[in-house]
Amino acid sequence: MKSLLLILSSVLLFSQKRIGLDSLQTKNVQELLGDDYGNIYLYKNRDLSFTKYDSLGSQLGKLMLTFPYKIQSVTNPLNIVMFSENAQEIKFLDQNLNEIQKINLNFGFIKAVYAEDLQFAWLLDDSNKTLFQYNFRNSSTISSFPFNINLQSLKDFLVYDNKVYILKENSFEVYNTKATLLYSSPISNARKLRRNNSDILIFGSQAIQIFDGKTLFQIFKNEGAKIVDKNNAGFLALIKDKLYLYSQIIDN
Repeated sequence: MKSLLLILSSVLLFSQKRIGLDSLQTKNVQELLGDDYGNIYLYKNRDLSFTKYDSLGSQLGKLMLTFPYKIQSVTNPLNIVMFSENAQEIKFLDQNLNEIQKINLNFGFIKAVYAEDLQFAWLLDDSNKTLFQYNFRNSSTISSFPFNINLQSLKDFLVYDNKVYILKENSFEVYNTKATLLYSSPISNARKLRRNNSDILIFGSQAIQIFDGKTLFQIFKNEGAKIVDKNNAGFLALIKDKLYLYSQIIDN
């Protein structure tokens, strides 16, 4: 019932605004991100392109990649983090999508990366079943933990407050650093995780949910969307190759 009320609230309390990106720009998009300055980022796996636009649809930057990459977030648009499982490397980009740093990961086989700041990253080594905290500024391992869990269908992960949040295609799981399962919930069409203060946001293709440490509940859904995202202005939804921003209506 709580989720139903939240879905209804998103319909009743949010206004829809079309963003000026045409259908050609949004065709074949695999990932959509929006920063808090109104800029839009589109990643296309077909041609391995990562492009930045302003809210009017003007292109601000474009990067053509050699390998598939996963973009962690654009929360800090001055330092965008992306990881390639194929190349086993991390890239940092500036606000113009120019590469400012590249880190080669000389471990076993890193399945996923979570850069918690501009110095430390968490690495999931699937070959050795180990979780590392890695200082990439001086190439040193800060700590490591045996982490023997099944990473099949892994979509994303992050570490916060000594808890490891794992997103798989059909489930959301929380572990401690000893790989003890603390929480698990089924989820559909999982895409990525993002931390917002102490809350964990879970993004699917059509819905966004929040885990507050105890409960998982939905905050936005659009059944017609291909991809959804969130910035401080509201919720972004790609619907039939058109991009919309849903902003909350303040009721006085």
